[in-house]
Amino acid sequence: MKKRFAFIMVLFFGYISFAQTPDELFSKANDFYKNGQYSNAIQLYLDIEKQGMESDDLFYNLGNSYYKLNKVAPSIYYYEKALKINPIHEDALNNLAFAKRMTIDVIEDLPKTFLQRFSSNVIQKLTYDNWAILAVTASFLSVIIFLLYYFSSSPKQKIFYFNSAILTVFVMVITVTFAFSNYKTTQKTRGAIIFEQKCDIKNSPSLDGETVFELHEGTKVYILDELSNWKKIKLADGKVGWVNAADLKEI
Repeated sequence: MKKRFAFIMVLFFGYISFAQTPDELFSKANDFYKNGQYSNAIQLYLDIEKQGMESDDLFYNLGNSYYKLNKVAPSIYYYEKALKINPIHEDALNNLAFAKRMTIDVIEDLPKTFLQRFSSNVIQKLTYDNWAILAVTASFLSVIIFLLYYFSSSPKQKIFYFNSAILTVFVMVITVTFAFSNYKTTQKTRGAIIFEQKCDIKNSPSLDGETVFELHEGTKVYILDELSNWKKIKLADGKVGWVNAADLKEI
C-alpha cells in the first residue's frame, strides 16, 4: 500500500511539474537556487529542457547548480551549451574557466594560424544566426539608401547616399561570408564532454584495442567519426583515439 501511495505521489508531482509553464518552472528553480537547494533547482531546470526549451540562461543556471554541487562534467557541459547559443555570454565564459580548474586533464591547444585565430576571435564570437541577421539588416539598409540616392536631387546627397550604399553592400557581403564560415565550422566541429570519471582511449573502436591514453571527467573533446557504440575523438592538443560513446555527452 505504501509503495502504491508513493507511486501515485510521484505521478502527481510529475503532472504538476509538467503542467506548469517554463517561465513558472524557471522562476521556481531560481528560488530553489537562491535558497541553496541546488538539486531541486537542477530537477526543475531539467524539466524545462525536457519540454524542448533551450536558452543560454537556462543552461548557464544549470551549469551553476552543478558547479555548486562540485559535479565537474555536468557543469562544464552546460556552460558549453550556454556558450554554443550565446558565445559572448561573459558570465558563462568566466564560470567555465573556474569549472575547468576542477578537471584533472591538462590539455594545451596547438598553435593556431592567423586565419584560425581570426575565426576564433571574430567570426566565432557570434552565432551564424546572428551573422545572418546582420546580413539581412545590411541588405535592407542598402535598399533603403539606394532609394534615397535614386530620388535625391542634391548632388552632395547623391554622393553621400552612393557611398553609404557601397558601404552597406560591403558589410552585407562580409556578414554573409562570416555566416557561412561560422555555419561550416559549427557543422564540422562537434564538441563533447567526457562524463566518465576515468576512461581509456583506444587506438581502434574495440575493447581489444590498445589504450593510447586516459581521459577524466570534464575534459572537452571533438568528435571526428563514429562506429557502432564508439566515437573517434580529437583533443585540442592534436591527440586522436576512440572512446566508448557512453563515456561522453555531445554538446
